[in-house]
Amino acid sequence: MHDQKKLDGFEAMVLPQLGAAYNLARWLTRNDHDAEDIVQEAYLRAFRFFDGFRGGDVRAWLLTIVRNTYYTWLSSNRLRDLSAPMEDESWDLESDEPNPELNAIQTSERDRLRQAIDELPAEFREVLILRELEGMSYKEISDISDIPIGTVMSRLARARKRLQQCLANVLGREA
Repeated sequence: MHDQKKLDGFEAMVLPQLGAAYNLARWLTRNDHDAEDIVQEAYLRAFRFFDGFRGGDVRAWLLTIVRNTYYTWLSSNRLRDLSAPMEDESWDLESDEPNPELNAIQTSERDRLRQAIDELPAEFREVLILRELEGMSYKEISDISDIPIGTVMSRLARARKRLQQCLANVLGREA
C-alpha cells in the first residue's frame, strides 16, 4: 500500500511540474530529444527519492533534480557539439492576428531572441530561463543552482547584458 500512496503523491505533486522541467531541460540542452531524455531520467530520480521529499516547493525540488541530471548527462556526452543551435520549429507561438506580415515579423523576432539566448553560456542561460520564463525568485534559483543569491543576481545581470548586446549586434547588422 505504501507504493500506491507514494505513486499517488508523486502524481499529484510532481507530474504537474512536467512543463517547467521540460522547459528548463530544453533550454539547457538546446535539443528536444536530449531534453526529453533528461526529463525522463530526472523524473525517475525524483520518484526514487520522493520518500525523502520533506515538503516545501516541489517545483524548485524537481528543477534542482533536472539541473543536476543535465550536468550528469553533459559530463557523459562531451563528444557532442555543445554549440548546436535549437532545431525545433514548433516553438513558434500562434498569434490571434491574421496579418501574415505581422506574423512574419513576430516569428523573426522570436527567432532572433531564441538564437541570442542559445548563444549564452549555460550558467547564464540557466538563471535567465529560471527567472524570466519560470518566474522563480532569486532564492529559488540559488537553491536550485546551489550558488549564492549574489551570484544569481550577478549572472542574471551579465546574462541580460550579453543578451542585449547580442540583439543589438543582430539589429545593427540588419540595418
